[in-house]
Amino acid sequence: MAEILQTRPGSQMTDSEKVRDFQRKLYRKARQERDFRFYVLYDKVCSMRFLRESYRRVRANRGSAGADKTGFNEIESKGSEEFLQEIAEELRNEAYKPGPALRVYIEKADGNLRPPGIPAIKDRVVQTACKTVTEPIFEADSEDSSYGFRPKRSAQDAVNVIKENLKNGAAEVSDADITAYSDTIPHDNLMKLIGMRVSGRKILHLIKMRLKTPICENRRIYGGKKNKKGTPQGGVISPLSANIYLHLSDKTVNKERGIFRQAGVRIIRYADDFILTGKNIPGYILERLKYILNRMELTLNTEKSHEVNAYKESSDFPGFTFRHDVSLYNRKRKYRNIIPAKKSENKIREKIRTYFKGCRHYGTEEAVKDVNMMTDGWVKYFHIPEVSYPRRACKNLQCCMDRKFYRHFARKSQRKSRFYAEGGFRRSAEDYGLKDPLKLIKPATPVNA
Repeated sequence: MAEILQTRPGSQMTDSEKVRDFQRKLYRKARQERDFRFYVLYDKVCSMRFLRESYRRVRANRGSAGADKTGFNEIESKGSEEFLQEIAEELRNEAYKPGPALRVYIEKADGNLRPPGIPAIKDRVVQTACKTVTEPIFEADSEDSSYGFRPKRSAQDAVNVIKENLKNGAAEVSDADITAYSDTIPHDNLMKLIGMRVSGRKILHLIKMRLKTPICENRRIYGGKKNKKGTPQGGVISPLSANIYLHLSDKTVNKERGIFRQAGVRIIRYADDFILTGKNIPGYILERLKYILNRMELTLNTEKSHEVNAYKESSDFPGFTFRHDVSLYNRKRKYRNIIPAKKSENKIREKIRTYFKGCRHYGTEEAVKDVNMMTDGWVKYFHIPEVSYPRRACKNLQCCMDRKFYRHFARKSQRKSRFYAEGGFRRSAEDYGLKDPLKLIKPATPVNA
């Protein structure tokens, strides 16, 4: 793609190509000049080119409508170009104000509720444009130890690094978590960090307005300008803001001659979850980490944080379980086994069970399509070739799917379906393309783990 952009005339480039070309230039400039402050960015956020590309990305995510109840179908029936023209005009005249985010609750693996807010599509488009312009700048500053919500980085990359650390003898693992991180980020400190790289008054005001977005819950609006802490969960730009703030802790831990490096301790962070690995993690290292977080007005969650020896105990991160198991090929040696965590297995099975409670009236094609989307994404996340071993978990998932399809066809009507008699899972796979989780992964092979 880079070669195409270099040889193709600018007038022939699509909006997506022009936006990526601009991002590439920003990134290179930010990497070359670490102290440079970017000052002409707001006009890019207002441009139709960036707004069209932002709308395309928001549309691709297929999210639901926000508090204003305006969906994509309604926008496109009136004309998406006119919709974007209105946004551009509001931004140029500095008349844009984000609407309230619709509060919803999502159950977490531990039974608690996560309260994200769904911004209106209009606000998501503006946030995406703002993120598109500013992300390359802060991406150039980010440490290699950060993996969550970053371009071309994933949880699988973090898992691979952890396995390499364990292989090199870093058996001491300290699993840490920050208490209510998204709700406790101080706005003043965050805006100071952003202002060290971005100096435009208008774009800084745009980001600050997003931090103070009110919440709509049960037709009641609260919050807004009085908010002094927290980044609204569910927003497009919120993960970037969270990464910008935690970059301080990453930089401190990775300091060349700092106490963490001297003790041989490394950090691997995914969003607000992170682990420290080393051959030995002294007590003063953890105290120093608490001190750094306290200076940042953050609190280490002592209930979720724990220290283990990876050769003796298992640890979870993020969604994976790391443990030492006896080798199937040589009973006298152990290997580093990385598998989906029990919570992750229970979550996907519960998701399938919940789906089948309300899909009895669905056609077989629709049910198979929906289940394929759920299981395909889950297997792709946990299957890392030559790193993780999800075969047993996939077998358990296959058994769950088999039972659910069997009962689905048994209860579908008073007369038993032929699928019930012949096996729902097998016939759905043969006739409708139901994906077998075991066939989505490569056969396990012995590796030097």
